[in-house]
Amino acid sequence: MQMRKLGKSGLEVSALGLGCMGLSFGYGPATEKTQAIALIRAAYERGVTFFDTAEAYGPYLNEEVVGEALEPFRKEVVIATKFGFKDGTPTKGLDSRPERIREHTEAALKRLRTDTIDLLYQHRVDPNVPLEEVAGTVKDLISEGKVKHFGMSEAGVESIRRAHAVQPVAALQSEYSLWWREPEKEILPTLEELGIGFVPFSPLGKGFLTGAINATTTFDKTDFRNVVPRFTEENRKANQELVDVLSGIARAKGATNAQIALAWLLAQKPWIVPIPGTTKLHRLEENLGAASLQLSPAELAEIEKALAAIEVQGARYPAQLQNMVGR
Repeated sequence: MQMRKLGKSGLEVSALGLGCMGLSFGYGPATEKTQAIALIRAAYERGVTFFDTAEAYGPYLNEEVVGEALEPFRKEVVIATKFGFKDGTPTKGLDSRPERIREHTEAALKRLRTDTIDLLYQHRVDPNVPLEEVAGTVKDLISEGKVKHFGMSEAGVESIRRAHAVQPVAALQSEYSLWWREPEKEILPTLEELGIGFVPFSPLGKGFLTGAINATTTFDKTDFRNVVPRFTEENRKANQELVDVLSGIARAKGATNAQIALAWLLAQKPWIVPIPGTTKLHRLEENLGAASLQLSPAELAEIEKALAAIEVQGARYPAQLQNMVGR
């Protein structure tokens, strides 16, 4: 597995990380604990050193699973987690008060079975707490040795700049993929200017880009995609054109849709580290194959040309969640 540095922070991680959320939250019932631990350890055995979790995934369950899974080789991996919701529960609203950040950090250290958190993200910008207070609190935690690096998630350009002025932001985590390219407008140029790494979540379009989902697919009643406008039956049918184009490119390359989608992200910038998630070993191995897949300038231009004529249908979030991003 190749390694990458997240911007100018010096934080070095595997070119592909593992997003662990889906093992406990968001995509149906939680994976049985021993199976989840086995998958995380399988990722490590295959060269993954970057693991992403959050207090909100469960809540708390995901941090506990990640902590137990990685304890035997803790010194060889980078663990990222997130604070920012009341009681770790997104439906209760945002909470990035300094005392809440500290409360989460102390608890997360125990759940993750570690003495320090490698990368601590603010999960969403809290409009009720000045960014200077948030960044200042994390700066104090870094000076105390409880945290190594500060990150933000789904933050807008102004918020990134304000926080970065107080405590350098090592990485921004936001959605970015072949079917959500909004970050290219303002976010990526800002990150490049400031020397901040980028960690795309949902790099496979919440599974849609793999080709495994179509208009007739049904999701578990607890699956987050049931409330995502982009995943209505009508929009899935309309967006199939994008998958068909991707499938044709993948066949020509002798790869899978997922591998092309991930290789495309890796080719955008050397400081981009996608974190695809999965609950299945064969999907994990498929995804990791993208790290050694090189797309030539001609192939990247072909992808760009093919996708330019396609307009993806449907918002990526329902209104109440959309209001929490880009602040």
